[in-house]
Amino acid sequence: MTKRPVVIGIAGGSCSGKTSVTRAIYDVFRDHSVVVIEQDYYYKDQSHMTFDERLLTNYDHPLAFDTDLLIEHVHSLIDYKAVKKPVYDYVQHTRSEEVIDVEPKDVIIVEGILVLEDERLRDLMDIKLFVDTDSDLRIIRRIQRDIKERGRTADSVIDQYLSAVRPMHNMFIEPTKRYADVIIPEGGDNNVAIDLMVTKIKTILETGANL
Repeated sequence: MTKRPVVIGIAGGSCSGKTSVTRAIYDVFRDHSVVVIEQDYYYKDQSHMTFDERLLTNYDHPLAFDTDLLIEHVHSLIDYKAVKKPVYDYVQHTRSEEVIDVEPKDVIIVEGILVLEDERLRDLMDIKLFVDTDSDLRIIRRIQRDIKERGRTADSVIDQYLSAVRPMHNMFIEPTKRYADVIIPEGGDNNVAIDLMVTKIKTILETGANL
């Protein structure tokens, strides 16, 4: 049987702890062979739009992502072919001219708020995880992150959360929970769930067993 990478999808709401779960799994398999494909890198190119038009983009809607390119790249990595991952410029609100060369690995982690939304992408995954964290904790984390890392005011973060992030979560992200094989409450703090995932992945890699 032809060798195939293990593809893991990690979804969940904004600031739910997806990155922490991804990092925990990555750290275990760092020496084995693992690559992370972040959905955030695959926002659509908006260079054809004016800057003011770009500011109106709803980044929590499925149509904000170039999902076709993301699926194409996951297909290539599964076939052990290198890809050029795009980079998004959050200052100019469009895709950068820079790309990142990504080599194929034995473990592929696809991480993002809506990675379980598209059936074509789900069908490529061996393990589908949903990181489930209470909304009050997620908004607190988002306020802290955006003030510290993105220079925003608390009021602007709250306004965006109420006008776009929260309704999009309820409409598009939360419903994808039903596609998950495993739901992980509290993200990176749930060591038991992460340990179980790590054990399962190790078993697949060592034995080549099908899920």
